[in-house]
Amino acid sequence: MGFLSVLGMAHRLAVERIAPGDAAVDATVGGGNDTVVLARAVGASGKVYGFDIQAEALDRARRKLAAEGEAVASRTELILADHARMADCLPDQVRGKLGAVMFNLGYLPHGDPAVITRPPSTLKALETAAAWLKPGGVVTIVVYPGHPGGREEAEAVETWCRSLPQDKFQVLLYRLLGHPDRPYLLAVEKKRRPG
Repeated sequence: MGFLSVLGMAHRLAVERIAPGDAAVDATVGGGNDTVVLARAVGASGKVYGFDIQAEALDRARRKLAAEGEAVASRTELILADHARMADCLPDQVRGKLGAVMFNLGYLPHGDPAVITRPPSTLKALETAAAWLKPGGVVTIVVYPGHPGGREEAEAVETWCRSLPQDKFQVLLYRLLGHPDRPYLLAVEKKRRPG
């Protein structure tokens, strides 16, 4: 038995911190895999908000959610917007109450590889995510340094993670050594008690 994949670990960390009835965010819907995981985890009374700048990504996610059944699909709201607009688009009642926010950076698989996430919008979205987490909540960030623009974004995200106050947040790095171009995971947990 090997280690969990980067995506598997991101899912595990998110699901472990979500309580039934929580709100959660898929900040980069892509193919909808993270959206489905979050929608299952929040339960019947929870809500998942998914962001993507490409209608094609949201269409893929809708199909995946429909295959899960109406009960799971009805827990999601898919939003055609840059994740940098998260604070403008999320309802105020979820501020400080998000159980998990998932980022899967890069580009849409089998989509246009020129349409990528970029540091300015990603960093703005990460600021919102960290501020809107509940105590004990987590932000998972899968970065892809192996594509054009990916290494710069990964470095920007790591710098942001290092800048977080250690009395309020802790950061996990999950990656295979010796594979600098492979995706890896950064996870940010909001401490239950500062200090």
